[in-house]
Amino acid sequence: MADEAGTPGGTEGTVRVDSWIWSVRLTKTRSQAAAACRAGHVRVNGERVKPAHALKAGDQVRLFHAGRERIVTVSRIIRKRVGAPAAVQCYVDNSPPPPPRELTAPMGVRDRGTGRPTKRERRDLDRLHGRDA
Repeated sequence: MADEAGTPGGTEGTVRVDSWIWSVRLTKTRSQAAAACRAGHVRVNGERVKPAHALKAGDQVRLFHAGRERIVTVSRIIRKRVGAPAAVQCYVDNSPPPPPRELTAPMGVRDRGTGRPTKRERRDLDRLHGRDA
């Protein structure tokens, strides 16, 4: 009998790694998942993989996406995108916690309505962003 994810039994078989990453909501689109695979940002059991790599239950997936590394262990294979509560049950998250917001680099904020930055302000912004010219 098929479960709500569309896979008989829930854990049998294999699925494409890009499709699974998208299905469990680690990326917003499947094309983003495929691009991450092609760029080498996805590793399965320590090896870089292509988007069509077959993923099975028990595999460890490392994904570097949106400035954060996600390390998950596949507990269930799904082929179709499901809601967030069901998606969380398909993997075990072993990712390190994200850094606190206080430790991230501050963004240069300009007051609303102040117009374009002057040449001096642009140089200061470039220095802040590490683009010394």
